[in-house]
Amino acid sequence: MGLWSSAVTASMRVASNARRITRPRSARHHSVLAQPRPVPSQTPTSAKTDPYVLLAPHLEQMRTSLLTLLGSSHPSLNAIAQYYFLHPSKQLRPLLVLLFARATNGLGAEFSQVNWAADNARAHQQELDAPLTRKDILCDWNPSMPDHTASFESAFELRIPPAQPPPYTPQPPPLHQTHSQALTHTLLPTQLRLAQIVEMIHVASLLHDDVLDKSPLRRGAPSAPAAFGNKLAVLGGDFLLGRASAALSRLGSHEVVELIASVIANLVEGEILQMKGSGTEAAPHPSSSATSAIDLKDIHTSPSPSSSDKWSIYLKKTYLKTASLMAKGARAAVVLGGCREGEVWKEVAYAYGRNLGIAFQLIDDTLDFSSSTAQLGKPGFADLRLGLATGPALYAAEEFPELEAMIERRFGKDGDVERALTLISSSNGVERTRELARVHAEKAREVLTLLPRSEARDALEALTEGVVKRRW
Repeated sequence: MGLWSSAVTASMRVASNARRITRPRSARHHSVLAQPRPVPSQTPTSAKTDPYVLLAPHLEQMRTSLLTLLGSSHPSLNAIAQYYFLHPSKQLRPLLVLLFARATNGLGAEFSQVNWAADNARAHQQELDAPLTRKDILCDWNPSMPDHTASFESAFELRIPPAQPPPYTPQPPPLHQTHSQALTHTLLPTQLRLAQIVEMIHVASLLHDDVLDKSPLRRGAPSAPAAFGNKLAVLGGDFLLGRASAALSRLGSHEVVELIASVIANLVEGEILQMKGSGTEAAPHPSSSATSAIDLKDIHTSPSPSSSDKWSIYLKKTYLKTASLMAKGARAAVVLGGCREGEVWKEVAYAYGRNLGIAFQLIDDTLDFSSSTAQLGKPGFADLRLGLATGPALYAAEEFPELEAMIERRFGKDGDVERALTLISSSNGVERTRELARVHAEKAREVLTLLPRSEARDALEALTEGVVKRRW
């Protein structure tokens, strides 16, 4: 617990000092975790490990088999559920899951047990790959469903299932067996499925976000709401979350289920925090009318946070909406690899994912001001038009105080967006936000020194640089 606390404390210290960053500078490196001792870096090779090249076959297999998890008897639901998966994407979240699996498999004290299960528990493998809808239970329209289950022509009758032979259960290795820490450079079936689950949750959040943000473009093509309408986009996101939950339940780890389920709650909390811009709104009063709806204007017009709180709220929202899935997905991958409570490997995964996720979103917020719509694959200056003050605007407000009033009214007056763009482009806001992203990326790179040297670790190091330097 102490190691985890020190990592979180260091991250919070970076957040609280965000407003002090004024220009690029060389950072002093202090490890955020104390034990075990960092692995000294060896002489770097002439070429860096490309994470996408390293895992290209697995990513392609994951993408292909993922589409089979999304099948439905409803053509419209099929189309909307698969829509974003058919367009090019960074696949960063599943990439992190698979890289941390390769970087830590063999280090956890219980790896021999989970590896044995992958090699010998054929029934569990069949369960992982089985359709997510049982043919004898009407939870969806399964093509192989028997008529008596699918029909509504009469009342449903109980049918006694035929006797099944007892499952084959080979003996696992003894728990007291001494574990020798050594990387295996392999991936377990449960970790591959986890990579698909985190991508499904991410795409579900995109479907919902594009409805809330009224975005016309996503990944260089019409957004799902633009192509299918808001109702189908929302329902498609809900469908993906349902399929992800069913797949998640089969992974066999209560800890992983709790981690990933909490991500879904984080996404909702982050969206509400973004809509509000403050963490102090009062709960809506209950109404006697069953058809009454929450008035979102109440959220937008409640008291705004003080200037000193805006950075904390912004970074908290960034964690909830973006970094949480990366951090908890990476941690879950290490848990599935047999890491016990108290072992540092899953703490490394969480600290890395948290910092890399925040760095990723900070860069995303700068690209809104510095890249074209064609480069981004979505409209530029979208945040300002939605009334959102991201890092570049918050930093620019320190140089041009007139921005404060615009931020308070969410750029709602005529000419606010245009004037804000002029002020932000005249400030150091974009570069200072990039510097804050570099601080978080450097923290992510730093914790990797606790892992043994491997291609996967090198690829994770390369990601910390690539995330900051990207222009799309």
